[in-house]
Amino acid sequence: MKVYNPTRIRNVVLLGHSGSGKTTLAETMLFEAGAINRRGTIEEKNTVSDYHSLEKEKGKSIFSSFMNLDWRGHKINLIDTPGTADYIGEVVGALRVADTAIFTLNAENGVEVATDSLWKYTKRYNVPSMFVVNKLDNERSDFWKAVEEAKNHFGREVIVVQYPYSEGNDFHAIIDVLRMTMYEFPEGGGKPDKLPIPDAQKERASQLHQELVEAIAENDETLMDIYFEQGELDEEQMQKGLHLSLLNGNLNPVFCASAAKNMGTGRIMGFLDDVAPNPLEANKPKTEDGEEFDLDPEGKPVMFLFKTHSESHVGDLIYFKVYGGTVTAGMDLINESNGNSVRLGNLFLTEGHKRIEVSEVNTGDIAAVVKLKDSEVNDTLHEKGSPVKLDPIHFPPTTIRTAVKLTKEGDEDKLGSALHQIHREDPSLTIEHSQELKQILIHGQGEEHLNTIEDALRNRFGLDIEFETPKIPYRETITSQVRTQYKHKKQSGGAGQYAEVHLLVEPLDENMTVPDDIKVRNVEEHELPWGGKLVFQNCIVGGVIDNRFMPAILKGVMEKMENGPMSGCRARDIRVSVFDGSMHSVDSNEAAFKTAARMAFKNAFMNANPKLMEPVYEITVTVPADFMGDVMSDLGTRRGQIQGMDSEGALQQIKAHVPLEELDHYSTRLKSMTQGSASYTRVFSHYAPVPFDVQERVIKENMELEEA
Repeated sequence: MKVYNPTRIRNVVLLGHSGSGKTTLAETMLFEAGAINRRGTIEEKNTVSDYHSLEKEKGKSIFSSFMNLDWRGHKINLIDTPGTADYIGEVVGALRVADTAIFTLNAENGVEVATDSLWKYTKRYNVPSMFVVNKLDNERSDFWKAVEEAKNHFGREVIVVQYPYSEGNDFHAIIDVLRMTMYEFPEGGGKPDKLPIPDAQKERASQLHQELVEAIAENDETLMDIYFEQGELDEEQMQKGLHLSLLNGNLNPVFCASAAKNMGTGRIMGFLDDVAPNPLEANKPKTEDGEEFDLDPEGKPVMFLFKTHSESHVGDLIYFKVYGGTVTAGMDLINESNGNSVRLGNLFLTEGHKRIEVSEVNTGDIAAVVKLKDSEVNDTLHEKGSPVKLDPIHFPPTTIRTAVKLTKEGDEDKLGSALHQIHREDPSLTIEHSQELKQILIHGQGEEHLNTIEDALRNRFGLDIEFETPKIPYRETITSQVRTQYKHKKQSGGAGQYAEVHLLVEPLDENMTVPDDIKVRNVEEHELPWGGKLVFQNCIVGGVIDNRFMPAILKGVMEKMENGPMSGCRARDIRVSVFDGSMHSVDSNEAAFKTAARMAFKNAFMNANPKLMEPVYEITVTVPADFMGDVMSDLGTRRGQIQGMDSEGALQQIKAHVPLEELDHYSTRLKSMTQGSASYTRVFSHYAPVPFDVQERVIKENMELEEA
């Protein structure tokens, strides 16, 4: 297999809304380059990239897939990605290693919601981006509307390089204003004829050419001087200027295609060869310390692991990008994350599910390795004695959760192993074994994401499971102070148990004072693992309780706080003062004082006007202006409190505080009411008191659970 110089490698990620034609574009590029002999289709379920059974069933991409082709001496690594927000983790990982992003726009629908959200990630990772307006053969195709929407959404840097001579059923030719040529395609697509631009299109083509020349010249002082002197730039100068402008994010070129009819893809690949940045130029990673990392083909080997995929009978296939030197099969490297030495197994290039074994992989290239021990996504491997750790992929926060339960006992270990493997392959989800809620929680990116996980657990791992509504991690606290006492006295045969404690239990406040009749001897402030604080005060005088029993009293209080007196939920933000009590010289022990403290605290808590608190999240809803009213009305029904509104390009953002209980399945409802055009993110904000009816319901449910 040919090994390519890094300057002749192009790492390209295909981005776009579901249905915009990314997979078909990839298929056609592979066919045009001779990498495949026959083009597959989504309908026939035989494309190179959508090869998973679930993708064939749903008729769309769910996983990122990797392909490579040679176009006139350049290696183009293509990464096809899902266009649904639920699978954003697959996209973020691909963007981390890509050097150019191609956004596919459906000529009929223009800029769709996923395109907007994906654009943010290309800006975050500083990936040079270009557009392909696809499906120009659709009856309702509207190229100029799509371009105008792109300019409105992404800025005036969006610049036309090509436009269709005609659209819809008559689409058969593209006018290229960079080369000032018309490409006319045969009926079945393929290699076009190069023709002069028709007279009827010369004025428009010349105007767009001039706009392109001026935009290029504006971003390069040398070219600007040439333009002023000569009034024009030649094609070579324009390609150089476009290269710099694309690399710096100053221009985003627009191309035309009908991937399904094999029209326009050859010119796109030629542009990638001639103009798109190579791995040594674009998207340089940062180290964990925030310093830019320069790729060095002559340096020591450095590779970054960015995706894991498991295949039956093979095991984990881990994808990597080489950021320094050359890596070879059998090479020993150090995993910087754990310090372990790992030996590289067989190395492969991939074309969908097909693997092509190679002996070495150069700087800037992307490949996969099997049987790599003790290594995960985000690990950096390097030569011994040359430590480096590249900044990890930062996956977006999850937006939905569910609880998973086995329908029959005995498969607990199998479920744990399955969830661990699924998380290895998809770090955009999180698995939580909640001791507090006594549930296993899966946090994902959307309803469809959870459905994919459920399918894997059932069909891939053979587990009988069901998803159920996750419980809410409520918190308990009090709103008034109470003094209480409890005497624990038990006699059985020989030595008995005796302990008496008097407690002052108060809601914690920053400006609290101590009652005049209490003298504080010692104060302990405990940050609780579940949030909030417990302040524990020893106020014993006269030795009525020995100091050695204080840890037992604290333990008794803490045990009851962990299993709250009111609803079984954890308690927080309380001050407990031990101010009196009694003990017995023979029968008093730690167990007795722990029991007395637990019961005294419970009695005090229930008489101190207890209040149930619920987790409240700050959510940010990104939505087109047309749906603002519907979204805000719906938030009102969810006990949401609007915190502010702002605009982000052509979209609006609503910030609100919403209780977690009201966010179950919110992403599905949001998509439904906005025709799939809105998205949201959420992050924990604070705990707040629940309404009275919610508190009564939770207490009742807890009592029924205890009685069951």
